[in-house]
Amino acid sequence: METWDGRGLVSADWLQAHLDDRDLRLFDVTVHLRPATPGPYRIESGRADYEAAHIPGAAFLDLATDLSDTSSPLNFTHLPADRLATALGRAGIGADHRVVAYSSTTPMWATRFWWMLRAAGFENVAILDGGLPAWTAAGRPVEARSRTYAPTAAPRLADRPGAWADRSDVLAAIGDGGVCTINALAASVHSGESSTNYGRRGHIKGSVNVPYAGLVDAQGCYVSDAQLRELFDGVGALQKARVICYCGGGISATMDALALTRLGHPSVAVYDGSMSEWTRDLELPMETGA
Repeated sequence: METWDGRGLVSADWLQAHLDDRDLRLFDVTVHLRPATPGPYRIESGRADYEAAHIPGAAFLDLATDLSDTSSPLNFTHLPADRLATALGRAGIGADHRVVAYSSTTPMWATRFWWMLRAAGFENVAILDGGLPAWTAAGRPVEARSRTYAPTAAPRLADRPGAWADRSDVLAAIGDGGVCTINALAASVHSGESSTNYGRRGHIKGSVNVPYAGLVDAQGCYVSDAQLRELFDGVGALQKARVICYCGGGISATMDALALTRLGHPSVAVYDGSMSEWTRDLELPMETGA
């Protein structure tokens, strides 16, 4: 992670060394999910956190409004490539830029942004491993001044086939020996034992569980590739031709997707609607237990 290797992560050391690069575009993409009734959560922008303290030079992007289809009945629905390109150009991201995203909380907001860009063919993007906490833990400076990048010509993007899965893809994967469907939510949610759920307890029938929280260490940095390989080997994902990752709303699933990309899996998809969509249709099969 001390070099730009195209595998999704850069370190705080790398970012410090490249912070003044003219082609760098750095964004805080923090979002908060607050407990709510009815739940399981309400969305709160992380802009206030950004305005209080951010990495010098970073701008802010609001994933829920700036980079999601707000006409969808589901939160955080991804934009088609042409609309995403327009949004990126407005934010100052052009075809020749290197983009780094980070969060002041869980990495899943940065990995969601990373996945959206890669799914639209923009490969020159990474996340700051460990996010703002890793940056400040090393004694690096922050600022409170809001920043923006000048709008630029939008990059030419095209939706990458297979990067997103829909409910029909997930339904077809049930019983398909060539596909591993992975739930990134906590083990207790997967089993149905948790009080947290998305309308129905349990998980999509036939899916296995690799909780996103287990992909990072106590400092919020991704564990080693060897440890990641052990986790995904344990559920048979690396032996399958295709993997579909899901969660509650297509956010933490992207943490698993990044890990699988680091491990070189050739065919990874994220189910964008995830449990927020699946549980609404009582005909779509679910099960409980590990």
